[in-house]
Amino acid sequence: MRIAVLSDIHANLPALDAVLADTGAVDAIWHLGDIVGYGPDPDAVVDRLRTIGAIGVKGNHDAAAAGGSEIEWFNPDARRAMEWTRATISARTRAWLDALPQTLVHGDCTLVHGSPREPIWEYVTSVPVAQTNLAVLASRLGLHGHTHVPVAFLEEDGRIEVVSPVDGSVLELRGRRALVNPGGVGQPRDGDPRSSFLVLDTDADTVSWHRTAYDITAVQSAMRAVGLPASLAARLSVGL
Repeated sequence: MRIAVLSDIHANLPALDAVLADTGAVDAIWHLGDIVGYGPDPDAVVDRLRTIGAIGVKGNHDAAAAGGSEIEWFNPDARRAMEWTRATISARTRAWLDALPQTLVHGDCTLVHGSPREPIWEYVTSVPVAQTNLAVLASRLGLHGHTHVPVAFLEEDGRIEVVSPVDGSVLELRGRRALVNPGGVGQPRDGDPRSSFLVLDTDADTVSWHRTAYDITAVQSAMRAVGLPASLAARLSVGL
């Protein structure tokens, strides 16, 4: 199977549509949470994922949008965007987000937003954190997002190798255990403003990372039109 794995779409419909057009032939779409928040199109993004039959998990922004206390931990701009999101989304979108699981196991893969041990909040950004999470990971592969940065932490003989991919990078897993992050679709934060996603090939036992350009200016205009924070729109241009 070839599976497109997306994370941190953040209500950015042009980015999502550009990625979906660029995945090639895939057998499934998986998402790793933070479907909404920051961006101007929460209902449309959820509708698109529902229409294509995507499966996945809940992120901290999704939990907050459904009414959760996660909003109390947001910085001022994120909170302002979330208050707008809460006031804007339909009851159908809210119910769909609320029903998402925090963890989803599918074959050899565990899907989470943050980390296996803290599915909503923990950022996997270092070898010690990755090592601790690999120790509690029940499956061979852990797919996670939250950081908006593409990376893999590969375990072999008790050691952790950090893989920092670029567009087109292919990682041969060869049966090894790993934590793998596809990067962000709707708000990349690795200095590259293009959307990031990965393709998991279960037959070849590989993951490959890909970057896709989208109409950033159109999204920024839509954000300004609905009164979302200017800082959130500006950062899309630089991918930070």
